[in-house]
Amino acid sequence: MANQCNILVTGGAGYIGSHTVLELLNNNFTVVVIDNLGNAYKDEKAEKPECIIRVEKLANKSVIFEECDITDENSIEKIFEKYKFECIIHFAALKAVGESCQKPLEYYKTNVGGTINLLNVMKKNNVKKLIYSSSATVYGVPEKLPLTEDMKTGNCTNPYGRTKYIVEEILKDLCASDPDWSVISLRYFNPVGAHPSGEIGEDPNGIPNNLMPFIAQVAVGKREMLHVYGNDYDTPDGTGVRDYIHIMDLASGHVKAIIYQKTKNIKGFKAVNLGTGKGFSVLQMIKAFELASSKTIPYKIVERRPGDISSSYADASLANKELNWVSTKNIDDMCKDTWNWQKKYPQGFKSGSIQ
Repeated sequence: MANQCNILVTGGAGYIGSHTVLELLNNNFTVVVIDNLGNAYKDEKAEKPECIIRVEKLANKSVIFEECDITDENSIEKIFEKYKFECIIHFAALKAVGESCQKPLEYYKTNVGGTINLLNVMKKNNVKKLIYSSSATVYGVPEKLPLTEDMKTGNCTNPYGRTKYIVEEILKDLCASDPDWSVISLRYFNPVGAHPSGEIGEDPNGIPNNLMPFIAQVAVGKREMLHVYGNDYDTPDGTGVRDYIHIMDLASGHVKAIIYQKTKNIKGFKAVNLGTGKGFSVLQMIKAFELASSKTIPYKIVERRPGDISSSYADASLANKELNWVSTKNIDDMCKDTWNWQKKYPQGFKSGSIQ
């Protein structure tokens, strides 16, 4: 007989996944994490990735970890044979906008194909509750701001955004075909920050694709300077404006979504924005980080990147109304916690075991 576990977290050794797993443990859920370790550090002598070992120490609880790639349906099958789940949180995906323009097939294979594999196995095992890790990129170029969940999706500017949009459409069709499915698609804006302990944070492989880890690596001396992509956008200072959300606020949104799904017996497909409702430009983020770290961040203005838009920020009132969720942390918390993590572990998880 399969072991009873509440939650399966795909991609649970990634940045958002690991912080969410910690929140789940703190809320007394039992968790199984699957991950292909494509973006997670694991010591060859260890049974689990370093971030999961640290999550266990912070929560003082254990996590079941299984190495598994969602592009392999058979390996997902084996997980479902071994454990019994109430709900799936699906993070496993490739997530860099720029890279998706260079490697579209890989993005479609993992993000769309991998999700179809997962849904097939869920359907076979009659597990029909899903929290999907979506993105504000599904809105494409905003018609107006702030972005609300009822706005048009699909006018995406890059393959990454399109994969998230396509999966949302698949999920809508699935829910329309079978009223037992319950899917909450959380559309994140820009997750940043780290756990306040500084023990877990964002640890990208190779060159970071996102602004905050890049700034942090420049501040700690790991990189020489930051490239700012474009200063001719229609924004107050010409640099791109984004809605940055603290990773701990984002993680708590997933726990709230699970509780909401269960207690209100939600059926069908529901999209919910997770953001702060405020936008900050790249130059404002640099300035805030300089204040938090007492470091100067050298930067150079370079050409715009393909697939980038000028501004994006959320209307997060639906999350407040339905999930009883609100963001609690500001830009200073985001910068302070990122710097705390980066300074403590300049090489990320490879820096060694928990201090």
